[in-house]
Amino acid sequence: MRLSTLPNLSLSSGARDFIDDARLEGLLGGPASEPAVVRDLIAKSLAKEVLSTEETAVLLRATDPELIEAILDGARRLKNVVYGNRIVLFAPLYIGNDCVNDCLYCGFRRSNRAAVRRTLDPGDVARQVTALEQQGHKRLILVFGEHPRYDATFIAETVRQVYGVKFGPGEIRRVNINAAPLDVDGYRLVHSAGIGTYQVFQETYHHATYAQYHPENTRKGQHYLYRLDALDRAQEAGIDDVGIGALFGLYDWRFEVLGLVTHALHMQERFGVGPHTISFPRIQPAHNVQLPGTWTVSDADFMRLIAILRLAVPYTGMILTAREPAAVRDTVMEFGVSQIDAGSRIELGGYTEAENAQHAEREQFVLGDVRHLDEVMGELIGQGHLPSFCTACYRLGRTGEHFMEFAIPGFIKKFCTPNGLLTLQEYLVDYASEATRAAGERLIAAEVGRMEDDSLRRELEQRLARITGNGERDLYF
Repeated sequence: MRLSTLPNLSLSSGARDFIDDARLEGLLGGPASEPAVVRDLIAKSLAKEVLSTEETAVLLRATDPELIEAILDGARRLKNVVYGNRIVLFAPLYIGNDCVNDCLYCGFRRSNRAAVRRTLDPGDVARQVTALEQQGHKRLILVFGEHPRYDATFIAETVRQVYGVKFGPGEIRRVNINAAPLDVDGYRLVHSAGIGTYQVFQETYHHATYAQYHPENTRKGQHYLYRLDALDRAQEAGIDDVGIGALFGLYDWRFEVLGLVTHALHMQERFGVGPHTISFPRIQPAHNVQLPGTWTVSDADFMRLIAILRLAVPYTGMILTAREPAAVRDTVMEFGVSQIDAGSRIELGGYTEAENAQHAEREQFVLGDVRHLDEVMGELIGQGHLPSFCTACYRLGRTGEHFMEFAIPGFIKKFCTPNGLLTLQEYLVDYASEATRAAGERLIAAEVGRMEDDSLRRELEQRLARITGNGERDLYF
């Protein structure tokens, strides 16, 4: 797309369309993958080296069951090496669902007259955040429809309000954003409010499919490049934590994987830092929406795409959302996922008004996992995961945390595991059910007992005791 076709939109200084559909399709149509080459690429990834788009395509072309199992096993091992057994938890908070776009797969699309439109006012926001804090959440992602009323000023003001809501021992320590692309000045304004990650999903990297599902009379449909360039502008504005994603089920999942890897490599090349997170939601039913069925992603292929993304981009956090049912989440989590949402409600006002019932006309799509946070915490602990609400690195200025985990030996043992244990201890004391508390205490004791650094172990034990005995909170290394 030529820049001249984008009137009245501000792009980054080096904006270009770096997605070459023909090239990516050609890579997918290449020869069958040789077993030795696949195993060499897995070994390269386990050495924590980023894979190229061409190398990722080799993994995607592997169809032999033994090679697929080798890819899954490699992802399991890499996830353990890079991220350990931690799973970071967050919750989405939908602020408003007015939208000028008409995305054919979305319950919030402009032409959906059955959608119940609402924008939370300050009192609504305070009630929702209080309810989330009462569950034990410390990390939120605020979600906004793409509408002029949700401009940078509105987003920044909402972020500041969320940070200001404190109930009992509860507080929100990190606010991420999923909202419309902004210009550089807009990103600077939002950044000044102290946000964490800014997410913009391309939805599909395939140009013709993008045009098909985003009609040309909408802002999103007219401006593929404006959206593709969105997080470059965020980087220029000083936001070095950005999240990319694709909606799987609109087009060939293998093409979307290559699009995501190409996007990550573009960022790494241009800014020296890749995306902080990659999301890979599968399309789900939505009220008054007829879903495409041609490119449905099976559970088996879902496992493959997660594993391949983990191997291709070892340093990037990977988000698995509550779109997926609990059984699927429990299965695929081992292949590289590092963050999940829990206790989620995506209808406007859902944390105080839904009474655990889903209202399709108030949702963007239908959730697959509506378990309460405590239930998710208990099951994670039972599966050997360490649930974490840690936000230490962001607030201490250790930006590019994903690179530290990727590059610095011992980072997890020195910072991530101890900080995760401290936030888990907070949750156990303040919010956990009796069963979750007992299981969590056993997990903490086991993790502390495995620590090889005696001085670190003693300091951690002291801080854990300060949380339990003295009522201190927000302790971190």
